[in-house]
Amino acid sequence: MNRLKTPQVSSFSLFVDDFKQLTKVRLAVSVVFSSISGYFLAADSPVLIDVILLAFGGYFMVGASNAFNQILEKDLDALMDRTKNRPLPSGRMSVRSAFLVACILTVLGLLVLYTINTRTAFFGGISVFLYVFLYTPLKTKTPLAVFVGAFPGAIPFMLGWVAYSNHFGIEPGVLFMIQFFWQFPHFWSIGWMLDEDYKRAGFKMLPTGKADNATAFQIIFYTLWMIVVSVLPATSYTGSFDLSISAAIIVVFLGLIMLFFALELMVQKTTLAAKKLMFSSVGYITLIQIIYVIDKIIK
Repeated sequence: MNRLKTPQVSSFSLFVDDFKQLTKVRLAVSVVFSSISGYFLAADSPVLIDVILLAFGGYFMVGASNAFNQILEKDLDALMDRTKNRPLPSGRMSVRSAFLVACILTVLGLLVLYTINTRTAFFGGISVFLYVFLYTPLKTKTPLAVFVGAFPGAIPFMLGWVAYSNHFGIEPGVLFMIQFFWQFPHFWSIGWMLDEDYKRAGFKMLPTGKADNATAFQIIFYTLWMIVVSVLPATSYTGSFDLSISAAIIVVFLGLIMLFFALELMVQKTTLAAKKLMFSSVGYITLIQIIYVIDKIIK
């Protein structure tokens, strides 16, 4: 009996592992976290079922985007050390199977988000469209791909607010801008770290095409804008999305830490410096989302 079950269990375990890689589970979970943070920022009376639906719908949509992305980049992924062992380039999963998974996730994601409200489903669908049909094909053609990709990448934070309010206004607009500007130093630090690997596949991820001073300067420039926009809720111009002065000071402090690592990258121009900036950017976006929510609760 055990001999018969072992291959089945093993096959199921491998499928789960491949599914996690195809949908990029860590990235998807971080996106879901952003959406839920946006929801709690908007919510006066959170609805548990909506939070659950937002989490599942968000994961489905991000997972679908990543699956379509890997289908389109299957041959390019095979050229890079970082991605050559993914399910498609390694041959563990067929394109047909991946396409089926991507389509199912898209339909499920749209249906789940539509259950919350139509605007949430609309923005979720737009994010998949922009990521798959614009950002993905542009990656091998122009560094502007990162700019285009920043639009779908900035939707999750604002999506939570829209999920609760069923309204798009200044508040979700500011949430969108925060994550929009954040993505440039974040993804360019990754592009710097993986520059050689990306070049093997023909991806144009750095703004100047090189890990140089000009790229480092742009990273610093967008980091500064990110800090400014992140404390905008401390003014009186962001509607019902406001931030206490004490919370704003903490946010600025976190931003300055990230700026320090951006400046360090300009000086050192090393992979290690880029890695430090990347980790600091992940810490920044996670911590400020937590700070925003805590600040709302304790006020």
